[in-house]
Amino acid sequence: MEPLLEVKSVTKYFGGLAAVANIDLAIREGELVGLIGPNGAGKTTVFNLLTGVYVPNDGTICFAGRVINGAKPHRVAALGIARTFQNIRLFKTLSVLENVKVAANLRASSSFLASVFLPPSQQREDAVIERECMDLLDRLGLKDLADAPSVSLPYGLQRRLEIARALATKPRLLLLDEPGAGMNPHEKTELMDLIRQIRQDFGLTVLLIEHDMKLVMGICERVYVLDYGEIIAEGTPEEISRDPKVIAAYLGVGDE
Repeated sequence: MEPLLEVKSVTKYFGGLAAVANIDLAIREGELVGLIGPNGAGKTTVFNLLTGVYVPNDGTICFAGRVINGAKPHRVAALGIARTFQNIRLFKTLSVLENVKVAANLRASSSFLASVFLPPSQQREDAVIERECMDLLDRLGLKDLADAPSVSLPYGLQRRLEIARALATKPRLLLLDEPGAGMNPHEKTELMDLIRQIRQDFGLTVLLIEHDMKLVMGICERVYVLDYGEIIAEGTPEEISRDPKVIAAYLGVGDE
């Protein structure tokens, strides 16, 4: 079976410096995969390449059998790739529900004029979108906060809201960029349970960047390791934890 996501020999330069160089990734439908590495290894650059923020200088990115090099971010999202961000990027002036509805409108079929004049067809579609968004908030434990300003939420709940907003686009592949950043141990445990649950409930494939090795080793089935823009290891969490190259990358020691 073809991978859902396949990255072949992808390189991205910035000012002559390769932020990532000749990387290869292959993720099958339904997998939960980690992408780890020291600070500055190129992890977020990979996410930006996958979501159309950056265009590779070399190599190809295939999603669901289609080459998506050069596709704009909104087009990538429409094809079925959604993401969260290392630094939370909620719409601060909007409510919790409105944040999710903005993302859900990616799937809306009505025209701009319909959104202005609100014919019955538009009203019906809006009602369906609102019900779906409320269901998402309910599943992520945010339903009672639907009318609250997004900025009023505690940090951990803002992370949940960002995940809910990504899910509202109905993705096949969910990219989580350091979802546990800034969370306390209890919140991280709840996050691990949440990631497992949404993968099961929504039939998702998940690729996550995370610095917390306990979180990565606790939920990921496979792990890729980046160092200085190159993939230096790939395998199960157990294999990765014993790999000398990975240990050297994280501890800054070389082979004896």
